Amino acid sequence: MKTTYFAFLLLLISPFLWGQKIEYVQENNIPYYNESVAQSDPYIKERCVLDIYYPKNSKGFATIIWFHGGGLSAGNKEILSGLKEKGFAIIGVNYRLSPKVKVKNCIEDAAAAVAWTFKNIVKYGGDSSLLFVSGHSAGGYLGMMIGLDKKWLQSYAIDANTIAGLIPLSGQAITHFEIRKERGIPDTQPIIDEFAPLYHVRADAPPLLLITGDRQLELLGRYEENAYLMRMMKIKGHPSTTLYELEGFDHGMIEPALPLLTKEVKRITALKKKS
Repeated sequence: MKTTYFAFLLLLISPFLWGQKIEYVQENNIPYYNESVAQSDPYIKERCVLDIYYPKNSKGFATIIWFHGGGLSAGNKEILSGLKEKGFAIIGVNYRLSPKVKVKNCIEDAAAAVAWTFKNIVKYGGDSSLLFVSGHSAGGYLGMMIGLDKKWLQSYAIDANTIAGLIPLSGQAITHFEIRKERGIPDTQPIIDEFAPLYHVRADAPPLLLITGDRQLELLGRYEENAYLMRMMKIKGHPSTTLYELEGFDHGMIEPALPLLTKEVKRITALKKKS
């Protein structure tokens, strides 16, 4: 009897001794356009959805909005296991794909998903001032476009500068090769126009952490694009642009980059909560 009572008492007080384990939940296929838009286009209804993974019964957590790669013509939303159980939320976003739509529409979808998060994350317990935009390859490109070219979020009355941080993984900094394909331009012909993150360098942008694979192993000139973006951001006067090159890793460098992404989210979150 005494042993049973002691075990029961230990069960009651153990959360206070060792800390309550955070429970995480996931909700899938949430539309991020309003119903009237989704009903007007079957492809929007099919593709423009997101998954959210978040710490249950927590308040004030950060959120990473993750755009998948695939050249803007393939891929699906994902909640990366390497980002789970870190104390923050993860939102995996699907967006429409080329050639069914133009790249312009992909960027519009990315902006709509970020706008949805700004509007709704508080309902889940998150802090809307702690939204980080990330993604790999094409997803990194989308994140940089909506974070550097302010017009995409302005249509939702959102200032892109309120994004806590941009963390693209091997994102394209020049005009995306899928846009060049739309125009009949070879992917080896570099272009920098309004559809290039490089075109929109500015001093007041959110903190920017660029991560690429090894310059000798990366896709085309992906490291050099990001290095040029870093240099131009610094010349422009941006105070917080950093570039990491992951030596020995090729374009598929997501897993080794995730600890750097996590560290940056925690660094900026700590600074914001301290200020």
